[in-house]
Amino acid sequence: MSGQPDCPEQGYLLLAEGFRSFHGGDATTALAMFGQATAIGERFGEKDLVTLGLQGQGRALMRQGEIVRGLSLLDEAMIAVTAGEVTPLNAGGVYCSVLDACGEIFDIQRAQEWTAALEKWCESQPDLAPFRGHCLVRRAELLQLHGSWAQALESARQATEWLSGSAASAAFYQIGEVLRLRGKFTESAEAYRQAGVVYRRPGPGPAQLRLAQGRVDAANAMIRRLVEEVRETGPRARVLAAYVEIVLAGKDIPAARAAADELAEIAARWDMPFLHALSSASCGAVLLAEGHARTALAELSRSWSLWCELQAPHEASCVQCLLALAHRELGDEENALEELHAARDTFQRLGASVDFGRVSTLLTGSARPAGPLTDREAQVLRLVAAGMTNRAISAKLAISEKTVARHLSNIFTKLDLSSRSAATAYAYERKLV
Repeated sequence: MSGQPDCPEQGYLLLAEGFRSFHGGDATTALAMFGQATAIGERFGEKDLVTLGLQGQGRALMRQGEIVRGLSLLDEAMIAVTAGEVTPLNAGGVYCSVLDACGEIFDIQRAQEWTAALEKWCESQPDLAPFRGHCLVRRAELLQLHGSWAQALESARQATEWLSGSAASAAFYQIGEVLRLRGKFTESAEAYRQAGVVYRRPGPGPAQLRLAQGRVDAANAMIRRLVEEVRETGPRARVLAAYVEIVLAGKDIPAARAAADELAEIAARWDMPFLHALSSASCGAVLLAEGHARTALAELSRSWSLWCELQAPHEASCVQCLLALAHRELGDEENALEELHAARDTFQRLGASVDFGRVSTLLTGSARPAGPLTDREAQVLRLVAAGMTNRAISAKLAISEKTVARHLSNIFTKLDLSSRSAATAYAYERKLV
């Protein structure tokens, strides 16, 4: 285009070339095109051209791994948009592009900020339906993360009414995600199918659905194919996290370790709290499977803290289940039970029926660990083995010392034991403490 006259029209042609290169995977060429377009826009005072050029450069830089520089240019573009200096159609495009970028790098804070801004902007532009639909999808993703699943489902369903073709794929996929988490497998599968009709590879959700259904082999086959196909860093991070969970269910610990290590590299490179939380959870799960419970405990505790900071209750509770298993492996049944009860309460509140059932099974497995003992007798036995006196047990369980003594007598009789030291030895032999 060097022979063409320097004019705004040439800038818009460069933009088109930039978008073609960007979507074709050539971020380097796209960056150069967008840079030239921005420069032309600045020379002719074309605010739309400048803003579109800036957001293009930002997206291209981020694809090259220069996250901080890319985000800086996106923020600069958004200043013009929020100030009303850009025409509505282009403003909507920039909003959606910025939200896509936030989604790609898991920048939850910016995603929340710009989703709220887009939602407000859409109210003032009722005729621009695609932008409203895009906003609803992003809103659904954030609502799901924060545990408002009913609202997330409604938002995603509304988005399908505003969008069509490939644009509707993300909305159907989001519906499938919420329904899967709520244990509505048939409806979830249908939503994933509708997402896949227009976009063949929507994400790891269908593989996770098969795992939730107990179809471990089918889940393994699907996620292994997906991890070979998905190469873009952002989408790959989600696939890797699902891959770790699924291949661990299939007892392939080396494959899980390789995926967890790759996810850790991505988290270190992009340095986003969401990715660090995802990575620490995967790493902790692998360490636990490798038999390194104490090291796993540190990684999982870090993940749990990050999920809590991100206000992601479901993800935090899933990590609590892993924390419970680590505590149990280390002989700390009391803390294991606390983690499991907390997770079960959250799963029940969210309506996460599959996870609720899973954690209930873990609790049932720990509730009767001592053969013929009742739940309360088993609890008293663990406290005795922990070195607590009858008085201390009475205070902890809010029962009388007389009741504690009666439970202890029943324990001795049922297990044919004669002393507290023998009861303690029994508890340790059977890994109850």
